[in-house]
Amino acid sequence: MPFFSEGFAAAVFILAVAVIFAVKSIKVIPQQHAWVIERFGKFNKVLNPGLNFIIPFIDRVAYKHSLKEVPLDTPSQICITRDNTQLSVDGVLFFQVTDPERASYGTSNYLVAITQLAQTTLRSVIGRMELDKTFEERDVINNQVVAAIDEAALNWGVKVLRYEIKDLTPPAVILQAMQQQITAERQKRAVIAESEGKKQEQINLANGAREAAIAKSEGEKQSEINVAEGRAQATLTIAKATAEAIAKIAEASQSEGGITAVNLKVAERYIDAFSNLAKTNNTLIVPSNLSDVSGIVGSMMKIIDGTKNK
Repeated sequence: MPFFSEGFAAAVFILAVAVIFAVKSIKVIPQQHAWVIERFGKFNKVLNPGLNFIIPFIDRVAYKHSLKEVPLDTPSQICITRDNTQLSVDGVLFFQVTDPERASYGTSNYLVAITQLAQTTLRSVIGRMELDKTFEERDVINNQVVAAIDEAALNWGVKVLRYEIKDLTPPAVILQAMQQQITAERQKRAVIAESEGKKQEQINLANGAREAAIAKSEGEKQSEINVAEGRAQATLTIAKATAEAIAKIAEASQSEGGITAVNLKVAERYIDAFSNLAKTNNTLIVPSNLSDVSGIVGSMMKIIDGTKNK
């Protein structure tokens, strides 16, 4: 019985050691993580995501790194521009561990190293710019900071992806001066816009008046052309009618009694003309030779009598 107890205890001990050995030797690495293994205090290998095995009590996990993209907030700092203006600048840096071995042994703390280098580079970049340029060229600042940090971060096993300036804050006096400048610029634009509007208005009015004058003259021209064409057409019509009348009179005068009719018509027209002159004037018009009138009347009466006899 004592022998059984000692054997059982030994078996339990061995089983326990085996379980501990198995637990210590099996390592399950999460996705986007990497563990650095040291053997007797020296770098041995990097465990990738998934199931991995190590030698317990000989190998140990020295460092654990996340391979995800990490945002790192850089503290606010005072930078001096090229025109000696102070700016309070802060930003955020995005980086990713690409080489777990270098990230473990390249620097004692790559987070502090990246932060310090970002601040130093930012002061250098802003120091080469004037105040107005710092607000206009944020992308340039960001790209220069990333280029400078990324070159040095290669030895630390880190890849710098982006740097974004969150805030640029000049002193209150500078802000007030900038606000006044913006106000003056807006007033200037308003005055220019108003003057341009008045100028365009005058141009439009002048163009409208010119077009109206041209349209009026064209209308008057067309009206005169129409009147002239109407008069010409009327003259042609009258001339045509007169010609036809003369032709008919000439034709009628060749017939029997035609000359007598023509003489009668002429006498009537002569008398009607004198009667119309007497009606339209206050002065009585008398022919210089009254015998002519008597002769005309006598001729007319003879023609009428002759016509009746016929």
